[in-house]
Amino acid sequence: MKSNDTLPKDSPLDHTMNLMREGYEFLSHRMERFQTDLFETRVMGQKVLCIRGAEAVKLFYDPERFKRHRATPKRIQKSLFGENAIQTMDDKAHLHRKQLFLSMMKSEDERELARLTHKTWRRVAEGWKKSRPIVLFDEAKRVLCQVACEWAEVPLKSTEINRRAEDFHAMVDAFGAVGPRHWRGRKGRRRTERWIQSIIHQVRTGSLQAREGSPLYKVSYHRELNGKLLDERMAAIELINVLRPIVAIATFISFAAIALQEHPEWQERLKKGSNEEFHMFVQEVRRYYPFAPLIGAKVRKSFTWKGVRFKKGRLVFLDMYGTNHDPKLWDEPDAFRPERFQERKDSLYDFIPQGGGDPRKGHRCPGEGITVEVMKATMDFLVNDIDYDVPDQDISYSLSRMPTRPESGYIMANIERKYEHV
Repeated sequence: MKSNDTLPKDSPLDHTMNLMREGYEFLSHRMERFQTDLFETRVMGQKVLCIRGAEAVKLFYDPERFKRHRATPKRIQKSLFGENAIQTMDDKAHLHRKQLFLSMMKSEDERELARLTHKTWRRVAEGWKKSRPIVLFDEAKRVLCQVACEWAEVPLKSTEINRRAEDFHAMVDAFGAVGPRHWRGRKGRRRTERWIQSIIHQVRTGSLQAREGSPLYKVSYHRELNGKLLDERMAAIELINVLRPIVAIATFISFAAIALQEHPEWQERLKKGSNEEFHMFVQEVRRYYPFAPLIGAKVRKSFTWKGVRFKKGRLVFLDMYGTNHDPKLWDEPDAFRPERFQERKDSLYDFIPQGGGDPRKGHRCPGEGITVEVMKATMDFLVNDIDYDVPDQDISYSLSRMPTRPESGYIMANIERKYEHV
């Protein structure tokens, strides 16, 4: 049993720059060094308790012990999430806002997004010239931007696709960044908020018709606990928090293409493979490859866990990447083995690429099902609808870059369709 006096601690220096340099492995490096899943460091000028593992996830997503209010730095709110968005809320206000998101992420929405994804990939591929290579990551951003807007019924002109897709991506890319990447994210957010806010204003004033039940309609007319409509800017922020994560699936798609290349036996299995095989493959991509590195929350009220005092107001980091590679939870965690998901029982606390806990009650992303179905539809397109070559390129990715992606974006050449014009 550890006391706060014997708790492993990083040096008393501030380790913000080390976090930036080590990225996804910052927490795991220290946990391995200290031989523990619980240690203390100092980041952004304050002491931080760092935790990893299934028990830690269950603790971290306990709303009685942790809160999100004032846990997310303003620089991340101003680029990634939007200021005062759902990710920063707690208690009844959070649960009420969460119902809005859950209403847009039902199984029928997942199926519709999968259908639109497959249809859009096929349509876009019609414009690919066999002699011209494409970068999958860049194509995926544009495809998913179109898919997200069509599903949400947000008007998107063909001339806007590139700019809107890049702005959505810039918000995500700003996480963990300083300098130009961060400022691009903030600029992209400001521009996107103005765009979406103008659309919501048009819906509310009647100059743009929104189908009742569409995501655009639901967000435009969502009422808070006090019965008032969300103000237009906040409504825009939350609609962006529906659209942006769909575009962010481009990262998983580029990693999935690498997995197909490096594990050709799975490329063969997925040719006319079962839904279960697609599911196993996609889930292992989400576990194995880096996506979200860590997440922070603040202690709501003081408590003791594993003999360590968690003081009220203390910032706590949960190691998401490390938990998905924890040898105590995963057999051969550094091996890519989709078979592990064949007989695996679902758990809310050990598989956390997009957060842990119950998405209906806590802060776990409610859109994981969308991520899985969009990825499955894309994998079906890649293995069953086209043939392509993979030229020499740098498909490595840096774990010090947050968020990371394949260096080349995954270049595909000599693409040939296996289907007739649609």
